[in-house]
Amino acid sequence: MARAAVLRRLSWTVAEVVDRADETPRVRSLTLDVPDWPGHLPGQHLDVRLTAEDGYQAQRSYSIATPVDGNRVTITVERLDDGEVSPYLTDVLVIGDRMELRGPIGGYFVWEPDRGGPLLLIAGGSGIAPLMAMLRELVRARSSVPVRMLLSWRTGEDVIYADELNTIARDATGVEIAHTFTRSAPSGWTGRTGRLDRDALAALAWTPSERPLAYVCGPTGLVEAVASTLVELGHDPARVLTERFGPTGG
Repeated sequence: MARAAVLRRLSWTVAEVVDRADETPRVRSLTLDVPDWPGHLPGQHLDVRLTAEDGYQAQRSYSIATPVDGNRVTITVERLDDGEVSPYLTDVLVIGDRMELRGPIGGYFVWEPDRGGPLLLIAGGSGIAPLMAMLRELVRARSSVPVRMLLSWRTGEDVIYADELNTIARDATGVEIAHTFTRSAPSGWTGRTGRLDRDALAALAWTPSERPLAYVCGPTGLVEAVASTLVELGHDPARVLTERFGPTGG
């Protein structure tokens, strides 16, 4: 079903908010019930459309943060103070509210356990969302594919899915999760700080000889820098998949 969803004709439908979770002071996860949802692959995204009383419409794309779960999908939204859409989704929507969406969208930046690995998942900030769908699917499927997840955050309070990531890192066999902080680390932090530069990637990522399947998602600057550095280190460009986001008005 999920594979067929990649090719289906997209149309707008109305989804209902059935749960919301505060991930950080600026980030919310919204779980939506979508009638007749066709299924999706970890890494796909959907479009959200809001319509004002005067007919003005604003549309944004959000990665799906969870694997297939019947008619339910979860998106994780970071509030942009000058945004048109994200402040409404994070601060106004409540359980029972409805909104328009369409999806799933995308068939390139996706992963399923039968695609193998080892997996190298690299994200900056809210770019973790599609990679979290992959990690959650791996855990749910009890896949033996080894994973290294490298996550870049501005500060300690910006870590999304913090408790779940800690649980997975502790309990899941073959999963390694490394954090770095670019502005201020949490009190008592003894791990890495600074950007995911060449030295960090050489130290933390799989080696080119291990032929990892790399997924990189986040702000455009981070994604371009990480992807080009991986290739410079000898990784196969065909196995470095990227998805990026930039200023869009939120």
